[in-house]
Amino acid sequence: MSTGNETKSLGLLALAGLKPYQPSADEEYMNEAQMEHFRLLLKAWRNQLREEVDRTVTHMKDEAANFPDPVDRAAQEEEFSLELRTRDRERKLIKKIEKTLKRIEDDDFGFCDQCGIEIGIRRLEARPTADLCIDCKTMAEIKEKQLQG
Repeated sequence: MSTGNETKSLGLLALAGLKPYQPSADEEYMNEAQMEHFRLLLKAWRNQLREEVDRTVTHMKDEAANFPDPVDRAAQEEEFSLELRTRDRERKLIKKIEKTLKRIEDDDFGFCDQCGIEIGIRRLEARPTADLCIDCKTMAEIKEKQLQG
């Protein structure tokens, strides 16, 4: 059974024209081949997000109209507002992708920021900007829920 993360991962891999990375048995974790795999994945994702931003700008310019009917005007403003919120989230994601690309260049990619263990290739393919291993991420989410609840 496929989960949403697997679908997203396969989507990102397909977007980049990549297949899931298959390390050999004696391959060192985060070697140059793996780093290049993730570099290509992140750049393709960033490019796709940038294209979405460009499409939104073009769409808003083309569709902007001063409707005399207040209901039509309100509907258009709501549509634009939703698009802008989505693009803002994507803009933040682009920054996170660029930060991750910098980590690859600095040879600081693929290891948990908290405990230092390997994050893992499959987790990184599902979420290339991950900077915590699954255990540390789970603990962070539990702590966050406790603080909110």
